[in-house]
Amino acid sequence: MNSELLNYYEAIEQASADMLSAARTGNWDEVVKLEGACVLLISQLKAAANQAQLAPGESQLKTRIMQRILLNDAEIRHLAEPWLEDLDQVMKGKSRMVH
Repeated sequence: MNSELLNYYEAIEQASADMLSAARTGNWDEVVKLEGACVLLISQLKAAANQAQLAPGESQLKTRIMQRILLNDAEIRHLAEPWLEDLDQVMKGKSRMVH
């Protein structure tokens, strides 16, 4: 029960988990790189979905994968908030950074 479409969902989930790992270590360049990989995978998934459908039992697995992706995304956003706030201050010329 491991269809091509399900493989794309699993690859996107793995990329999101890798993004979360990079975000936890503050490696934002890696997060951005992996985000680009996710965009490509999603594009490929959309193209493949025009040609095939998930098997009946795969829909539940897809839902669980999507929930994990959303949880990863939420934690990445939470970790990024201070970094984005600092970036906003730098762009306004009011850096809080002390180096």
